[in-house]
Amino acid sequence: MLGYWLNSGVNLPVLCAPFISFSSVYHRPVPVPCTMPKPPLNPAATESPRQSGTGSKLAAWQLTDLRFLVVLLAPVSVLLSVWLSPASAGLKSVAIYMLVVAVDALWPGAQRSPQPVPIVATSRYFIGLIRLYVPLQLAVQISAGWVAWHSSWPTVLGLALSVGILSGALGITIAHELGHSPRRLDRILAWVLMTSVFYAHFMVEHYRGHHPRAATFDDPATARRGESLWHFLRRSLRNSLVHAWQLEGRRLQQLKRGWGRSPLVWVFTAKAVFLLVLILAMALPLLVFCMLQSLIAVTLLEAVNYIEHYGLLRRGKDSRRIRQSDNERTDWRLGRREPFGPMHAWNADHVFTNSLLINLQRHSDHHINPWKSYADLVHLSASPQLPTGYAGCILLAMVPPLWFAVMNPRLGQAKAYFQPDEVLTQPGVVSDLS
Repeated sequence: MLGYWLNSGVNLPVLCAPFISFSSVYHRPVPVPCTMPKPPLNPAATESPRQSGTGSKLAAWQLTDLRFLVVLLAPVSVLLSVWLSPASAGLKSVAIYMLVVAVDALWPGAQRSPQPVPIVATSRYFIGLIRLYVPLQLAVQISAGWVAWHSSWPTVLGLALSVGILSGALGITIAHELGHSPRRLDRILAWVLMTSVFYAHFMVEHYRGHHPRAATFDDPATARRGESLWHFLRRSLRNSLVHAWQLEGRRLQQLKRGWGRSPLVWVFTAKAVFLLVLILAMALPLLVFCMLQSLIAVTLLEAVNYIEHYGLLRRGKDSRRIRQSDNERTDWRLGRREPFGPMHAWNADHVFTNSLLINLQRHSDHHINPWKSYADLVHLSASPQLPTGYAGCILLAMVPPLWFAVMNPRLGQAKAYFQPDEVLTQPGVVSDLS
């Protein structure tokens, strides 16, 4: 039965009806300043190029593809920690995170990931891995919530830290991959994962907002040169939420549908009811656990957004400065943009983090080919390179002077780096562009 669920496109029960109703129109063209490439009508058209091989070539399957099994090992290990040693779950997750940072930074052999071999039919293996992750994360969140409800406050905080790191590092990454799938089932699972961390509007903003506008000042999720992570978090969290609702309103208007047909309304209503029930039940430890694990997960997501396009810009025709008379601040709008290229995203090819993050660090190829499976993303030598993997870069970004000292010299050498005059008010501090 499990195998049938993993390899089929059947709908989930009626309980998921709001998600299903959205997924049927999710990839319909909606006019925006720039749109992602349309998905193929036939999902088989986006199958891994590995499927082009014949059965006689199955022996060529890479053993290195087994590295992605860490995606399942991580939630299983956290689940065991939640039940067997909940008081130390947070410390264990932090220790594992620091181990990843150390391997990326100190082991030269871990700084390259294997390239895909386009001759083996293994797409079911790759999609099955990330589909299986979804029930595992839900099991971790439910189990940790139950344990937290009956535990002391230090244990509650440790469990929230452990689950937040898992949900933010792996869960949101896998939701991102599933959301790019042309299959309805996968997009439903992506909505489920993002709802579990109270950040479901990502499912609108990322695909219809970030991808068309990445590496421009119009994108809330693109960090500007000299902008600190902490300033970026305030701007991105606020503007991404507002922009998601604007995009959803535009979609409903064009389809001549009411807000009752919007999954955002259903999801936000369900979250409000859930939190209200916890408050009325006086389940304060469970409430704190849910909110804190969500905060940690979303912070990790936005920290990755900060790193991915920091300071990189796509040039546009008719670039111009607009003086806004209401608050006298300088804003920039790019005209028609150049196509997204390898130089418009920071990349890292470190094998440990690429295995955990299912090749998300091959970010330029992902933006150039947004419907390409994670297993088929390639390292592009023309893309600017981060000094280490995402895990280590997040720690660097938490200390802005250190981040600027490491990244600004690299940014000055990047092909996609340019700053219009007067954007920076002073060295190291970006003007308040929103």
